Amino acid sequence: MSGLRGKNYKKGGNYLHYKDYIGSVEFSEKDAVFHGKVVGIKSLISFEGDSVISITKDFHSAIDEYLAFCLESGTKPEKSFKGSFNVRIGVDLHRNAALAASARGISLNTFVEDAIRQAVR
Repeated sequence: MSGLRGKNYKKGGNYLHYKDYIGSVEFSEKDAVFHGKVVGIKSLISFEGDSVISITKDFHSAIDEYLAFCLESGTKPEKSFKGSFNVRIGVDLHRNAALAASARGISLNTFVEDAIRQAVR
């Protein structure tokens, strides 16, 4: 799915979708331009345009160019949101979450996943 009417993952957030990549979209009133970057990867892939159509085209081109570069250089393309990430929390919160998970008979990973699922509904 592409275009600014894609899934909104946060209030007021607009995203473009193409080939399993997600791009953020912001608008600069001062410069009268839409701009964004691919989210969920370490590489910086940015794009811009002065309309929904032009930013969508530039987003698609940026992804295609990134994938072509990876292919030519023999580099594996990064994937957005692999399904794992590190979270650093305080010792007390870690202990309390682990004990709460144990009391429910579930893993800490499942406990955290359930908490995140509830928070993003």
